[in-house]
Amino acid sequence: MTNNQDNQDNQINQPVSEDSFSRKEPNVKERNLTANPGDRISEKPQSIEEKAQQVAVDVPDITGDHIKVPTYFVVETPDGEKKALHHVRDAEEISDMIRQARVDEEGNRIWW
Repeated sequence: MTNNQDNQDNQINQPVSEDSFSRKEPNVKERNLTANPGDRISEKPQSIEEKAQQVAVDVPDITGDHIKVPTYFVVETPDGEKKALHHVRDAEEISDMIRQARVDEEGNRIWW
């Protein structure tokens, strides 16, 4: 064997950052992905039933309690329409719905 062949056989490869031009696929930032896959909104149209089954978080927390958070909260508006609200994108509307649920018939806030 040649000396050059011995060096290649004994070479240790370590993980290092790749040149951005040598990657085959775009990275997470370039694909506009979130850290949490459950936060993603499908590009395909989905029914309320399909959205209702999606889970954003399904992991144990630091205390060991298992936490499960839906990606969409299905709510019913005062006129009876059902809507699937995304837990990140529609957070303000979800808060508004919760506030409405805590108001009595006369519009007074109900405190627990």
